[in-house]
Amino acid sequence: MPGRPSPSRRTVLRGAAVAPVAGLGLTACSLAGGTTTSAVPTAPVDLGAESDIAEGGAKLYQDHNVVVSRAADGSLKAYSTICTHARCAISTLRGTKLICPCHGSEFDATTGKVLRSPAGAPLDELPVRAEKGRIVAGPQA
Repeated sequence: MPGRPSPSRRTVLRGAAVAPVAGLGLTACSLAGGTTTSAVPTAPVDLGAESDIAEGGAKLYQDHNVVVSRAADGSLKAYSTICTHARCAISTLRGTKLICPCHGSEFDATTGKVLRSPAGAPLDELPVRAEKGRIVAGPQA
């Protein structure tokens, strides 16, 4: 085009080399081993035997993005395991501590509270109940 200088070979090559690197930050969550999702039970889900969770313990139900804990008094609590920081599915439970694979946020599985940032908001609490010896999470039928 007349009156408009064309880019040098160096400028074109430099731009081509930087473009793929710039995209890495956008996909870091998926590369860290986590998946980004918003799925939580929208209908009642049978998670298994009530006896699977000891008093003071917790169990991660990865297929349903739910963690269920049992207090010393026998009551159950359930939380979504979708991290409140970047919406990654949490895939690790150590004792009663949930660890997000994307950025390392940690949550208490018995309260949903944040134990380690970058997450700033607690996990979403979900309805949970015991029915005929089974754990059922999600909204009432």
